[in-house]
Amino acid sequence: MSTDRDRPLSGGMMNTVTRRGDRVVRTAPDHAPALHSFLTRLSRTGFTGAPRPLALHSDGHEELTFVEGDVALPPFPAWALRDKTLIEVAGLLRRYHEAAATVPFSSDASWPTALGDPGGGTVLCHNDPCLENVVFRDGHAVALIDFDLAAPGRPVWDLAALAFYLGPTLDPASAAESGFEGLDAPRRLRLLADAYDMSAADREILPATVREYNEISRAFVRGMVERGDPLFVRALERLGGWARWDRRRAWLCAQEPVFLRALLD
Repeated sequence: MSTDRDRPLSGGMMNTVTRRGDRVVRTAPDHAPALHSFLTRLSRTGFTGAPRPLALHSDGHEELTFVEGDVALPPFPAWALRDKTLIEVAGLLRRYHEAAATVPFSSDASWPTALGDPGGGTVLCHNDPCLENVVFRDGHAVALIDFDLAAPGRPVWDLAALAFYLGPTLDPASAAESGFEGLDAPRRLRLLADAYDMSAADREILPATVREYNEISRAFVRGMVERGDPLFVRALERLGGWARWDRRRAWLCAQEPVFLRALLD
């Protein structure tokens, strides 16, 4: 399927992605038919913040529209760590959830469970709203990309994922190692919640949901490492192994009352 116009795109850890003109070619997930149906219906709501499916090929590749803009990749640029960026992504998630809530999805599809809400839910959550999966244009978050891990869940699950990545809810040592040093996580959680206009009920469970997302993410990484995935093996080694995950777990437990005060006061 390669042409002289093909250009590999950087950033993905789970897929090889190539830009071909105004479209993206990538390996399709097993549940691609159900996901394509959802994304097509989502575009018909007027929501423009996600790629549109264009084709699903018998060789296991899919084509989607290419979303023009900027994607922040590690080491993250300064603009990606500003409060405005967090506020923009929270607003984008709100718009996505509002549109997705009106779109039916197949209950029979084998939606991936790797980063999904364990309790399920009525909205197809993105589940991986990290900086690498958000497209910005002129400083505004305009689209979510890479819906491979999307699955039914509660909107608060996506907010916990966003807090996990962009709070970031990292212990101070890990934050310093990752370029997030000096960010005030409790204050940023409040900014996230206000920008999304989270309900009081969801604010009350957000810190515990972040802890749960941390455990799900750890299990996901462990599975990838045990399968010998070279990208995850190298990333785990580079970031200090499981000791970093242990620090984050302990820190999240200790910080939960602090997070709750910031969210509710």
